[in-house]
Amino acid sequence: MFSDINWTVFFMQLFFGLALGSIFVLLASGLSIIYGLLDVVNFAHGTFAMLGAYAVFVAVSLSGSFAVGIASAVVIVALLGVAIELFLLKPLYGKDPLLPLLLTFGLSIAVPDLVKIVFGLTGKPVDYPAALGGATIVGPVILSNYRLFIIVFTLAILISLWLFLKKSDLGMIIRAATRDSLMVQILGTNTSGIWTIGFAIGTGLAALAGAIAVPMLAATPDMGVEMTMVAFVVTVVGGLGSLGGAIVGGLLIGVIVAFTSLIAGEYSSVAMYFCMAVILLIRPRGLFGESGRE
Repeated sequence: MFSDINWTVFFMQLFFGLALGSIFVLLASGLSIIYGLLDVVNFAHGTFAMLGAYAVFVAVSLSGSFAVGIASAVVIVALLGVAIELFLLKPLYGKDPLLPLLLTFGLSIAVPDLVKIVFGLTGKPVDYPAALGGATIVGPVILSNYRLFIIVFTLAILISLWLFLKKSDLGMIIRAATRDSLMVQILGTNTSGIWTIGFAIGTGLAALAGAIAVPMLAATPDMGVEMTMVAFVVTVVGGLGSLGGAIVGGLLIGVIVAFTSLIAGEYSSVAMYFCMAVILLIRPRGLFGESGRE
């Protein structure tokens, strides 16, 4: 079966996989930051991505600018994340660990229903930006300009995130808090504010994933369910709470889904779960998971 795939098709499918994996990377990075910082399993993570997709639809409809749509999605959803963390999650810290999980699960059910009431059940398409239409031809390989944009844009976001976490004072405090929040609290840092900022960054990254995916998928109320499942698979494969693991896991799952779609499309979703099962059998903590994060 693999011998029937020539090198041109191989490189094109690899390119598709990297573009898809880039969306997974943004999605899982947000989930990893939230889990690493707050120890909260956010079942509503895909819901924030869905809200990002709808924010792009509304902003593009009003302004006609896709760039405005992306910026609006990140800001609006991150602010919504701040409100949810402050008024719904924060009162649950220090209580039964199941309560935040149940809260986010409830949000993942209630919010899509509200979206259905406001926007209806029909998907809301967003056109590809005119500047990113068409394709770039590299030898025999034809590369979609929009998917090329997704890869470059995600790389720029990850570099910015890395610089923020590695070089800024706030970023270093966030990194320290993800490893040992008690130690950071003892040193006099306001961890309550750090958790709020971390949740906003995580939901903002989810919104970004939904925003750049919407021209390929269209915004639908239930798209968050699948995006949540993908985010969990990538995060488990990469290792819970590991940002590097989210990057490697996202690209790996994206490439596996792309090649499985080419060979046996009906098994493309099953392939990522199979990959997760194999990796967990070999390394229960995921590729880059730390001890105590199982």
